[in-house]
Amino acid sequence: MINRRDFFKMAGAAVAASTVSKVAMAALPEIVSSNSPDTQSPMHPASGRPYNPIVTLNGWSLPWRMKNGVKEFHLVAEPVKREIAPGMVANLWGYNGQSPGPTIEVVEGDRVRIYVTNRLPEKTAVHWHGLPVPNGMDGVSGLTQPAIMPGKTFVYEFEAKRAGSFMYHPHADEMTQMAMGMMGLWITHPKNPKFMAVDRDYAFLLASYDVDPGSYTPKVNTMLDFNLWTFNSRVFPGISSLVAAKGERVRIRVGNLTMTNHPIHMHGHEFEVVGTDGGWVPKTARWPEVTADIGVGQMRALDFVANNPGDWSLHCHKSHHTMNVMSHQIPNMIGVQQSDLVDKITNLVPDYMAMGETGMAEMSAMAEMMEMPLPENTLPMMTGTGPFGAIDMGGMFTTIKVRDTWPRNDFSDPGNYKHPAGTQAYEFTGEIDEAERRVESTEKPQVELNVIKPTHHQH
Repeated sequence: MINRRDFFKMAGAAVAASTVSKVAMAALPEIVSSNSPDTQSPMHPASGRPYNPIVTLNGWSLPWRMKNGVKEFHLVAEPVKREIAPGMVANLWGYNGQSPGPTIEVVEGDRVRIYVTNRLPEKTAVHWHGLPVPNGMDGVSGLTQPAIMPGKTFVYEFEAKRAGSFMYHPHADEMTQMAMGMMGLWITHPKNPKFMAVDRDYAFLLASYDVDPGSYTPKVNTMLDFNLWTFNSRVFPGISSLVAAKGERVRIRVGNLTMTNHPIHMHGHEFEVVGTDGGWVPKTARWPEVTADIGVGQMRALDFVANNPGDWSLHCHKSHHTMNVMSHQIPNMIGVQQSDLVDKITNLVPDYMAMGETGMAEMSAMAEMMEMPLPENTLPMMTGTGPFGAIDMGGMFTTIKVRDTWPRNDFSDPGNYKHPAGTQAYEFTGEIDEAERRVESTEKPQVELNVIKPTHHQH
């Protein structure tokens, strides 16, 4: 649990200088920056209306200051370095040292003022996705406002009128800037903290990148063929787990700013979609689900009761989205005998390894037996190790860790789940009888047809 003052003590946090003059800077809220890839503790409000804070997966919430009853924030659009997972860093664009930028948390009815300083090499603007704001605050450069030029600071000011889950992102050179990682979460909490209250509230954004092995900067012209599918610009095994105690009510808010839809699937529990970026879903319109398809530009709030202890998978159900850096041009080699070719190929390519003959999982097995060299700044396609061996996952995959008891304000990883006796799959070592197979008859069936010839037309 942290407040605004304690935030400055966090690892990776810093107060940065602005591009505006020192006199002007004195009138602005401090610029708070963080480059830590770890999930930070929820930031409880030190001023303003009370609310139940969220936990941003592998992220943090932006501190504010109160000035004459207005909640003031300072966003800085700038180039950042983001650790995608241990072993890979990407050159992205983001806000306040990170991509996605920090989560902005306010309360329904708050008067909000956001200073946006542009430290990018090109113009930008900020659109408040889903928020009902005056037209001149909508953040579409050229249409509702002049663009924010490099080195300039603009001010957005409006009332947070509707509680819910929202996003912010550029509406200037959007293809480039969003492909480079410019996005963030905006949460407007209900004025009544007891309304739609939960015990743990998590949030993250879906983002995709195309970063070739050996390079550091995403391609910005890619349409759909991305090779990194991320939760909050992190891939498995770099994504934090979501933890809960048995019986707690948990909310997971997911926003999609990729170029395709994502069926987010939860193991071990059923949930209800209780909110969208258009508002809360009435109880009479909800139904139990285990997978929610989240379209491009959509936010969904998923509520469930953590009533089933264990380490449960949470992932996109598009199988290529749970893999890391991969080429989509590799042929299917299942069943192809390569042993007679290996010696010939290694004469030309010394580090060549035959793979794919029995499936791609053998990559994990080989990685366990030997040190497989990787190109600079990239990740294995399938990775991660659990208590029983290779997990063979990547991309949009993490775990929900439910324990019989766990401290309310503790969001640290509790370690691997210990299965009670008799509740885990095991190998059968007995004799397996031959299967009885149905014998097909060789006799042709006798078919009798009765044909009735019509005597007149029917209409």
